[in-house]
Amino acid sequence: MQTTIQPAIRLTAAETALVDAFSAQIGELPGNGAVIGTRDRLLDELKKTGLPTRRVEAWHYTDLKNLLRTIPDGHATAAAEAASPLVEGAFVLPVLQGVANDRAGIDGIGLATLRERLTDGSAAAGLTALDKDDAIGRINGSFVRDGYVLTVPAETEISAPVELQARHAGGQIHTRFEASFGAGSKATVVERHQAVTEDAALVSTVSDIALEDGAEITWIILQQQGVTDTHLGQIRVKLGQRSKLRLFVINAGGKLVRQELRIEVDGEGADLTLRGVNLLGGESHTDVTLVLGHNVAHTQSTETFRNVVLDRASGVFQGMIRVAPDAQKTDAKMACNTLLLSDEADFAAKPELEIFADDVICGHGATVTDISRTHLFYLMARGVPENKARAMLVNAFVAEIVEELEEEKLVEALEEIVSTWLERHA
Repeated sequence: MQTTIQPAIRLTAAETALVDAFSAQIGELPGNGAVIGTRDRLLDELKKTGLPTRRVEAWHYTDLKNLLRTIPDGHATAAAEAASPLVEGAFVLPVLQGVANDRAGIDGIGLATLRERLTDGSAAAGLTALDKDDAIGRINGSFVRDGYVLTVPAETEISAPVELQARHAGGQIHTRFEASFGAGSKATVVERHQAVTEDAALVSTVSDIALEDGAEITWIILQQQGVTDTHLGQIRVKLGQRSKLRLFVINAGGKLVRQELRIEVDGEGADLTLRGVNLLGGESHTDVTLVLGHNVAHTQSTETFRNVVLDRASGVFQGMIRVAPDAQKTDAKMACNTLLLSDEADFAAKPELEIFADDVICGHGATVTDISRTHLFYLMARGVPENKARAMLVNAFVAEIVEELEEEKLVEALEEIVSTWLERHA
């Protein structure tokens, strides 16, 4: 009998640094025996497979093994402090330098820190990789230290937005948010990621969200990392019957960004509205990858992304909609529109449909263009200088998405962030 020995994977400098960081940190990472065992398994899987390369289809446009060259050490040179909320009056739950810093309660809402759940072992089941190519799940599950766990009871309406405020001053930051929304509940949550210094950071974050029957939730992800930061984000969502989720994703920072959206529509009558804005400048690389499963009959979704790409930036949108055999009467539409404003920039769009039901309405499309010369001429003919005219057209291109939020204070705050970014980069 002949035994075939598989050659060991040769680790890159970044992969070696991750392994070494785990060995250095394992003694202080929170968790009981079950959690520590799970961490060991996830890190071992990462060692065996290595970081994904372009040979992995899901990572074809983001060769993480090649792009992630270095890993910062685990220590920051400055302190991160909580900031004013995006919207006045919001409930702020800060996670500073990867540690939950405030247990101020929200009336009627169950709130715990993830550290507590890791320590008692109840968070062990959630520390999973979703599939063989889930590098983010493995990295986060190996290193995550803290975050928040929100439980919103049935028929509860949170009166003001809840802001999960993750701020850091460099180093290695690994956080996790878990939120369950009971039947008929209503809430708006802002998941905000911010760098407060120019020190490099490796950030991984996973948000695990479940909506029970009839829940109506708005969830906003606002990513504003520094120009040298790596941000590896993943959101996992399950929608129950007649639930409604408005999910907004805004990327306005980071050197290397991968934002994964893993969404399962599991309840009849569920409705998903997904909107995204990607602002890409400098030499950054941002990848938004969506895998959306319509698993039952009579569900609908719309997904629209707007991208502004400048300088030598590169961007990716991968959108997969899967319609299961039992998911008759699915109505799903996806669009990706890109303004490519530099000859040195590039953007790859890969929308896909996998349909196994025969009574559905599904469609997708993608466009890549420059600013319309006709629109530009129209404004300039009325006395608007060219630079200002360009800025107005780019703002309008993005604002159309932001304004769908409808909540006036949120719209104003996000439009200000977009305008500031455009002024700085364009």
